[in-house]
Amino acid sequence: MSTSSEHDEKEKVGSEYDGVVEVSPDTLDTGAELLYGKHEELDPVEADRIRRKIDMHLMPLMCILYWIQFMDKATLGSAAILGILKDAHLTANQYNWLGTIFYLAYLAFDFPQNLALQRFPVAKWMSLNILFWAIALMAHAACKSFGALFAVRFILGACEGSITAGFLLVTAMFYTRKEQTTRVGYWFLMNGTAQIISGFVSFGCLHIRTTTLHPWQWLMIITGIVTVITAVVFWCFFPDSPTTAWFLTPEERVKAVLRIKVNQTGVENKHFKKEQMIEALTDPKTWLFALFAALANVTNSLVNQRQLIVASFGFTPLQTTLLGCVDGVVEIVAIASGVSIAARIPNSRAYVGCIYITPAVLAVFLINLLPWSNKIGLLFSIWLTGINAPSFVLILSWLGVTTAGHTKRITVNAILLGAYCVGNSVGPQMWLAKYKPRNHVPWIVIAICYAGMALTLLAIRFYLARQNARRDAAGPDDTYDNVYVQHVNADGATEKVKVDKEYLDLTDLQNREFRYVL
Repeated sequence: MSTSSEHDEKEKVGSEYDGVVEVSPDTLDTGAELLYGKHEELDPVEADRIRRKIDMHLMPLMCILYWIQFMDKATLGSAAILGILKDAHLTANQYNWLGTIFYLAYLAFDFPQNLALQRFPVAKWMSLNILFWAIALMAHAACKSFGALFAVRFILGACEGSITAGFLLVTAMFYTRKEQTTRVGYWFLMNGTAQIISGFVSFGCLHIRTTTLHPWQWLMIITGIVTVITAVVFWCFFPDSPTTAWFLTPEERVKAVLRIKVNQTGVENKHFKKEQMIEALTDPKTWLFALFAALANVTNSLVNQRQLIVASFGFTPLQTTLLGCVDGVVEIVAIASGVSIAARIPNSRAYVGCIYITPAVLAVFLINLLPWSNKIGLLFSIWLTGINAPSFVLILSWLGVTTAGHTKRITVNAILLGAYCVGNSVGPQMWLAKYKPRNHVPWIVIAICYAGMALTLLAIRFYLARQNARRDAAGPDDTYDNVYVQHVNADGATEKVKVDKEYLDLTDLQNREFRYVL
């Protein structure tokens, strides 16, 4: 017998008649239409073949784009060594504001970007944003003042808001919960690759001698051209969802959707549902994930400061540029090993994240306590901070596998990325000229953030484990076992088709059979 609360949940989905719920097709997940009348089981061997085909077409493009977007974002740090501070007459405070405005723009356009990703084809929307930010990046070369650079950095931030949010949605559409941890790790570790490649590009730009353009301007133009090419490739070849993926046959699309049925999150729904947005705003775990993102990205202010800090140890611009490549290697190794461990050991995300944060805490103590003359020790301490990178990757993938309902997912993504922007906006403001050269105050703040990140990871795990225990104790839930939709078949006749709960676009709170991954 249905309780009143169960009836209220049904009313959010459709109309109930004699224990049967009838829903409008608009309320369903897009994967439901592919599966009308199909109740086949997917052969594991065939599922693996489909996954490999998806990997082949998605992962290279996702990795390349994430490498490009990080390289473009980090050009400001490289440009600082290549002469932008002098040419644009920037003070230390103005330089910090160029880092902050990027994330303030990201924050301002965060929710609109997520709404657009729900409303429009994901790949096409991201491609347009890539093109606009490529133009803004090349426009940096024409900027000779703080105001001009402020404007183009704002445009970069506004456009980049579509990328991580879009990738989180696409990863959840194509991959099972178990696969998402490693796939998020694959495209996120391209940040490290970007640091290596940007180091060599910057090194090359140092050797370009022209009377019209300085090395930092060449850096902006070269990276901008690469980004334009990426936008075109992305528009032509990146799929919007498994239900329309060009590289899958109609039969393979059905299998791709069946493959992710275990997620109980469906593919996507193009209609905004206000009740799901409200649920996202009132769900405690949303704000725990957001708190972690804010803390983690206060420490991310090191991206733009790292090369200035290393240069302050006494290294030349050429040495600083090449040493930046090691940062990338550290990040790649840390993320690759971290996500692999988390994927192999069930329910270990929080613990793995805490383990990888620990060396970064040690690094802060070394940077504050080592003699200033020990530049090698200080350099190794800077590299050590990069080991904490897997913790944020694990949070991104964890968010995707613990949130269901497409509107709720884009809302939660927007909140997490908004917190990401807040952290990145606040972080650069710590690095004031009065704290140089040791920067004790910023480093103390970073140490506090590292400790807060570890505690937040453990709090998320505790909360999700308690929710799972409550659902296990409550027993099976048949609330959505009899849901039907009116469907016009190939003969033109209207029939009622039963829809599995996995394709009702239910949230993780509505679907009591949903269990949170720990």
